[in-house]
Amino acid sequence: MSDAATSTPGPTSPDQPDPHRWWGLGIIALAQLMVVLDATIVNIALPSAQHDLHLSNGNRQWVITAYTLAFGGLLLLGGRVADLVGRKRTFIIGLIGFAAASALGGGAVNGSMLFASRALQGAFAALLAPSALSLLTTTFSLGRERAKAFGIYGAIAGAGAAIGLLLGGILTEYLDWRWCLYVNVPIAALTVFGAFMLLSDRQGQKESHLDIPGAILGCGGLVAIVYAVSEAESHGWSSTLVIALLIVGAALLCVFAWWQTRAAHPMLPLHIIKDRSRGGSMITMAMATLAMFGLFLFLTYYLQNVLGYSPMRAGIAYLPMSAMIIIVSTQVSARLLHYVPPRLLMAPGMLIGAGGLFALTYIGPHSNYVEHILPGTMLLGLGMGLVFMPVMATATSGVAAQDSGVTSATVNTAQQVGGSIGTSLLNTIATTTTASYLASHMRPGINKMQQAQLSKTAVVHGFNIATAWAAGIMVVGAALAFFMVTAHSPSRREAAEAEANGETAG
Repeated sequence: MSDAATSTPGPTSPDQPDPHRWWGLGIIALAQLMVVLDATIVNIALPSAQHDLHLSNGNRQWVITAYTLAFGGLLLLGGRVADLVGRKRTFIIGLIGFAAASALGGGAVNGSMLFASRALQGAFAALLAPSALSLLTTTFSLGRERAKAFGIYGAIAGAGAAIGLLLGGILTEYLDWRWCLYVNVPIAALTVFGAFMLLSDRQGQKESHLDIPGAILGCGGLVAIVYAVSEAESHGWSSTLVIALLIVGAALLCVFAWWQTRAAHPMLPLHIIKDRSRGGSMITMAMATLAMFGLFLFLTYYLQNVLGYSPMRAGIAYLPMSAMIIIVSTQVSARLLHYVPPRLLMAPGMLIGAGGLFALTYIGPHSNYVEHILPGTMLLGLGMGLVFMPVMATATSGVAAQDSGVTSATVNTAQQVGGSIGTSLLNTIATTTTASYLASHMRPGINKMQQAQLSKTAVVHGFNIATAWAAGIMVVGAALAFFMVTAHSPSRREAAEAEANGETAG
C-alpha cells in the first residue's frame, strides 16, 4: 500500500496536498497544547489540592512526578506504536485516554487516586504527543508550508508551559483546582471530533513487529533517569537512591543502544539519532528546556511567595513571554528558515535566551515587574521563538514515513527529560545556595521581621545563582547548535535535490 496520506473524504495523491491540512494543523496544535500545558497547569493548583486531599509535604511531589515519569519514560514506546498501528488511530486513542484520566483526577477523593490519574495522563500523553508531531511531519513535508506549520507548532511547544501557568492560576482562583484537570475533557472531545473529520494518515505497518526487549530496555532506562532527577529535588544529587537510579538508567540505555544494532525491528533505528543535524537539534532542545523549565519553577515561586502575587496575577505575568514566543516562531523563524541554515536561528536564539536569563539574575526582593522582570522574560521569549521552530523542523526533516513516529517521540523525549533535569538540577543549586547564604548572614539577636527579610533575600540570591547557571547552559547550547547542526536551509536543499534529479534524468 502506498504511503500517501488518505483523508477522510477520499484519497489524495502524493502530489495533491490534503485540502484539510490547515484545519488539521489546528487540531494537532490543540492536542499538543493540552499535553504541554498539563505539565505546568497543576503547579499553581498544587497547594489547594494538597489541602483538600490532605497530602503530606513528602508525597505532594507525586502530583508532578507521576505525570513526568510516565510521559518521559514511555515516549519512545508510544512513538513506535504510532508507526506500527497508524498515527491517526493512536492520536485519537491518546486523546480519549487522556480525557478519561483527567476526569478521574478531577474527581479524586484521595492522594492515591490523584497520583494514579496523573500517571495515566502521562502514559496517554506519551502516545498522543509523538502521534501529533509525526502527523504534522507527514502532512507538511516540503517548502514554505512546512516552515509555517512548524512555526505554529514550535510556538505551542515553547509557550504551552507558560500558558499552563496562566490557565492554572485563573481556574484555581475563580473555580477550583479540580478544573485544572477537568478542563482537558472538553478540549479533548473537540479535538477527537476534529481528528475524525479532518486528519488523514497512511495505514500502520501491519507486517512489522514491536521490539519488546528494546521497549523494556529503552523505557526502563528513561523511567530510571526521570525518576532519579525527580527524587534529586528532595533527596539531593548525592543521595544513594539517586546515584543508583542514574547508574541503572544509563546502563539500561547502553544495553538498549547495543540491542538496536541487532534487533530485526528496532524500536529506535540508530541512524535517526546518528544524523549530525538531527542529533544536534535534539541536544539543543534538551538544553533549552533544561534552562527554561527551571526558570518557570523559580519565577512562579518568586512572584507568589516573594512579591505576593495572586495565582492569576502570577500567570498573567507570563503572558508577554508567551506572546513573544508565538509571534517570533510564526512570523520570524517560519519565514527565515526557508532562506537561512537552521543553526543561524538556533544559536543566536540560545544566546538571546541566555541574555534574558542573565538579566533576571539582577532581580531582588522588591523588584518592579515592568522594570526588572519583563525585559528578561521578553528576551527569553524572543530567543526561544527563534529556537523551538527550527529545532523541531530540522529534527523531523528527511525521516522515512515509517520512522516519523519514533523520531517525533525522540524529540519529545529530549524536551521532557531536559525539562525534568533542569527543574531538579537548578532547584538543587538554588536551595543549597540559599542555605549557604542564610548560614553566613544569620546573626544572633535579629528580630522576626529582620529574619523574614533575610529569608527572602536568601531565596532570591539562590534564584539568581541558579538562573546564572541556566544562562550558562544556554550559552553552551548555542555553541553545540552552531557546530553540530550543519543542515542547509530548505530552499537550498530543495534546489540541490532538483538539480540532482535533473542530472539523473539527463
